[in-house]
Amino acid sequence: MNNTLHHSQEIPLEFAPSSLPDSLQMAAVSGLEKESKTLPSALFYDAVGARLFEEICKLPEYYPTRTESTILRQYAPALASHIGADAVLIDYGSGSGEKAQLLLDHLPSLAAYIPVDVSREQLMQVAAERSVQYPLLQVLPVCADYTEPFDFPNLPHQARYIAFFPGSTIGNFHPADAAAFLARIRNTVMPEGKLILGVDRRKNHDILHAAYNDKSGLTAAFNLNILRHLNRELNATFNLSHFRHLAFFNEQTSRIEMHLESLVTHQVTINDKLIRFDAGETIHTECSYKYDEESLSALVKASGFQIDQLYTDRREWFWIALLSPSPSSIGNC
Repeated sequence: MNNTLHHSQEIPLEFAPSSLPDSLQMAAVSGLEKESKTLPSALFYDAVGARLFEEICKLPEYYPTRTESTILRQYAPALASHIGADAVLIDYGSGSGEKAQLLLDHLPSLAAYIPVDVSREQLMQVAAERSVQYPLLQVLPVCADYTEPFDFPNLPHQARYIAFFPGSTIGNFHPADAAAFLARIRNTVMPEGKLILGVDRRKNHDILHAAYNDKSGLTAAFNLNILRHLNRELNATFNLSHFRHLAFFNEQTSRIEMHLESLVTHQVTINDKLIRFDAGETIHTECSYKYDEESLSALVKASGFQIDQLYTDRREWFWIALLSPSPSSIGNC
């Protein structure tokens, strides 16, 4: 997309479409038509879902956000030294932008900050806030499903790109899809850029179970809200009382799975298509893979990166991984 750089106070709204992206609409319908029903996790993050997730992040059971933020606070100066001056920070799935702010506070010479998120309302709020907090920084929000290719604002060809993908969101991808997604990021930041990646580590199953089955019911509300989102955006007819939240750790695949289980046999329409549910049938809404050193190394290698540094917390529950394109991947492009 051709667009000149704007000063930070001039937020380029043309990067923020007003409706659900076509790719998400198609993925939602096709996923529900499968024998084993699925929905893309990007559908969680309408305005209501984004607010619910922010509340989940504050729960005592939900350790990832708190643990990752602790690591970022401790090692932000070290990470900033690897980013350097006049770089462009791309924040994939920026959400509230709080984690990126931990880096921005140590990057006074950053050329531009590009928050990317599917939730337009939250994205524009974050962009406006950062423009006020850092008046010399160009803030260029992009409203997009970052799991699909999207257009960036025009930037100088010599810009050095730093990708920031926190939150252990990489765990929401099947490992093969994760490698393909990270390979796209590698192509964006090559040859001299970096990727700062949040990774949730394997740990005690009780800790994992509690994190996705909180006593307050916020995670259940967050999961069910995906159906309300479809009712609003795709004229679906989901009755939320016909479903319940289900989350468990799958030892074989090393992942948390979130599902919505149908409590009754019934039918739903979505975009004029009829979808049947049997009692006990589930919609698989999200995975969260948990990594150990071996599986993380395999993922990084498969995506054409190499590990420069791993930062962790005192309990060794989480990693912030600093990655750079491997010399072999640069030579092949």
